[in-house]
Amino acid sequence: MKSIFNQTDNQEIISRINQLTPETKALWGKMSVDQMLKHLNDAILVSFNEKELNVPFIFRILGRMMKSSVLKQPEFGKNSPTAKEFKYDTNFDFSVVKNDLITNFSRFQQGEQAIKCVNHPFWGKMNANDWNNLQWKHVDHHLRQFGV
Repeated sequence: MKSIFNQTDNQEIISRINQLTPETKALWGKMSVDQMLKHLNDAILVSFNEKELNVPFIFRILGRMMKSSVLKQPEFGKNSPTAKEFKYDTNFDFSVVKNDLITNFSRFQQGEQAIKCVNHPFWGKMNANDWNNLQWKHVDHHLRQFGV
């Protein structure tokens, strides 16, 4: 599996992000391209302890039980559920959210020390390998959703 921490792999994702335009349409799902970029950026901010999630107790238990099986999957399935904090019904400035995502995804090139969250509110205890697996699959999933 490719690594968010590897400069070449990281730049591959950034190149794919750069292929998006404000007119890019989703192949599935309900998000617009700007909402997807905001969604990804906010999910990344969790790994830096810069975005909080309010996860009800029952979902914290569920997440910890599902973590291993989700991380073992080769890729995320279409229309996978998402936390309410990552769902948006407004639109965002495409250039701003695209640049925010590129800036924050680039931070992973600093290496494993970039990760500051060791206890994810939904998934539970997360090491650098878990974060790599989760972030790579999540970003790749949404880029595929938008055909890049």
